[in-house]
Amino acid sequence: PDLAFEIHTPVGFTVRCTQRYWAFIVSEKHPVLDGHQTDIEQVLRDPDEVRKSRKDPEVLLFYRGTAPRWLCAVTRRAGADGFLITAYPTDSIKAGEILWTRSR
Repeated sequence: PDLAFEIHTPVGFTVRCTQRYWAFIVSEKHPVLDGHQTDIEQVLRDPDEVRKSRKDPEVLLFYRGTAPRWLCAVTRRAGADGFLITAYPTDSIKAGEILWTRSR
């Protein structure tokens, strides 16, 4: 009942986020994303690129957009399940191993 979204990603796991945690992201972490939940869902569902974090191999960064503006959704994967850590707009893609790229 508290689930904001549950998205199956193209890299083989499902990302979940509760309404309470989404509210925390848009009120405390990145208020610029208020009203953009469906955009972040789209980033997870149909990213342009997915990269593995250089610091933590269980953390994946999903990017969608066009330079110089991207949306990034940061997730933690545990097998077939995962959760949203944060999301934010960015003007650069972080270094890290590319796990998936959308075929054009």
